[in-house]
Amino acid sequence: MLQTPHKAIMLEAFLALPETKPASEYIDGEIIQKPMPQGQH
Repeated sequence: MLQTPHKAIMLEAFLALPETKPASEYIDGEIIQKPMPQGQH
């Protein structure tokens, strides 16, 4: 299986991006979208 390397971005570039729904997190140079809540909280 061939995996393509992820291109890390700088924090400043992440902060310049528009807000998303659900929200995104910046972790170790990668943008990860937070999961949607399930059920009642």
